[in-house]
Amino acid sequence: QVQLMESGGGLVQTGGSLRLSCAASGRTFSTYGMGWFRRAPGKEREFVAVIRWNGLTTYYADSVKGRFTIFRDNAKSTVYLQMNSLKPEDTAAYYCAATVKWGNIATMTVDGSYSYWGQGTQVTVSS
Repeated sequence: QVQLMESGGGLVQTGGSLRLSCAASGRTFSTYGMGWFRRAPGKEREFVAVIRWNGLTTYYADSVKGRFTIFRDNAKSTVYLQMNSLKPEDTAAYYCAATVKWGNIATMTVDGSYSYWGQGTQVTVSS
């Protein structure tokens, strides 16, 4: 199985930046598709970004497109989420997820498509 651990969350002011990291255990990381999801207080978990195993395909939720960037370093078994121009509405617990399968982009925006999840890291954006 895959073990995931997020880090890099914190408190930042509106307009600031954070970079989240998700470190994966195992030696087959390069075969996994990786996604980021978030859950704000009182809301359901929502899709943020996804990257294909080879890093050649990325996709973002409309709410973060142009501000967030997902990338990965397979040599380090780590996927990142660079978050710029943060807004209060970005406040949430952020989770990384892994799947051994890659489907269509639409499928990869659904949390049920992922088999493994981290415990989350909190991002709070103050106004």
